[in-house]
Amino acid sequence: MAALGPRLLFNTHLHVPPNFSAFTTVEDCVRTAEAEGVKVIGTSNFHSFGVYDRFDAAAREHGLKALFGLEFISVLDEAMRADMTVNDPANPGRAYICGKGIPNPSDPGAEAVTFMAEAKVANEARHTRMVDLTRELFAQAGLEVDVTYDSIVELVCERADVPAEWVILQERHVALGFQEALFASLPADQRGTFLEKLYGQPARAAADDVVGTQGELRSKLMKAGCPAFVDETPVPFEDAVRFIRGTGAIVVYPTVADGADPICGYEDPVEDLVERLGQHSIYGAELVTGRNTPECVDTYVKAWRDAGIIVTAGTEHNTLDRIPVDPTCVNGAPISETSRDIFWEGVCVVAAHQHQKQRGEAGYTDERGALNPGFPDAESRIRYFAEMGAHLIHEATGTAR
Repeated sequence: MAALGPRLLFNTHLHVPPNFSAFTTVEDCVRTAEAEGVKVIGTSNFHSFGVYDRFDAAAREHGLKALFGLEFISVLDEAMRADMTVNDPANPGRAYICGKGIPNPSDPGAEAVTFMAEAKVANEARHTRMVDLTRELFAQAGLEVDVTYDSIVELVCERADVPAEWVILQERHVALGFQEALFASLPADQRGTFLEKLYGQPARAAADDVVGTQGELRSKLMKAGCPAFVDETPVPFEDAVRFIRGTGAIVVYPTVADGADPICGYEDPVEDLVERLGQHSIYGAELVTGRNTPECVDTYVKAWRDAGIIVTAGTEHNTLDRIPVDPTCVNGAPISETSRDIFWEGVCVVAAHQHQKQRGEAGYTDERGALNPGFPDAESRIRYFAEMGAHLIHEATGTAR
């Protein structure tokens, strides 16, 4: 492995407002990372890059290195036909896919802009219907609330301090809007009775449990098979991958591994996952390690790295829980030093790729997904980009090599 100077703390998978997030604003995210000593922070928002310039400016102001990423939800046809789960344990064929190191998020290219605009229209239609159905269910259970798609967008804009065109509503936003309307309309001692009528069974969450109530609204009303569920417009996996490559990013597969029980069929065993990623010319993988055991992290990370796949790690922060920004394993167990070194190497490769593409030069991969051909093997390619990225990160953060 390349000599990459002192290993810094990092997180390459963060959802920041206006995505649903534990943070109130991008500035809140940056300040929190700085306070914890995390030096490299990477976004992974859905469908919109509007806030990324602000994120970059805040990171620079606080001496952090910003990496730009994205996440997309797609359908992998081969898994759908086989009734196989990919990286969504509840929905066979549904596949999350990420990009890392977007060079110019404020100008990702005409094709990417069109793709995101179409995705936003479909997303707005889906969540408008979901809001309408949920409001009807509330009324049937005896509570009229003035919650609309536009009112939830307005709520997000106000709290995240962003314009409406940057907002992509998610189920969690819808649950937030209705939870707040419920809490504003009924005192705590009346909420249980109402929720029992709404769900057809007693609520599990305590009457004053904000996070628990939001989660239960989603799980009992908005998920597949529930009365306010609205199916997504499926985006083929290949189209999502093509879109990510078109932004200039490295395509990265976000892995659930033993965060699901049982492990998703597409990911088990890891040797089969390595082969499947290779078939799709995907050369990066990521773990949200807080849902994994240290042993599983080590197993997957070693298998990927042995296959020449770069690996990154993050936390998502896509709930209201203010967990640490520095990734750990399940229940706060530490990530092994070996895996941390490999994650750090992957972070450095992404930083170098982003930098090179910003300069109009060849990155780790190109817009077709092909690996940079200027190296005799995977090790020399990874070493070159990792060493460059480490230098760039240490320079940006003012940390000595």
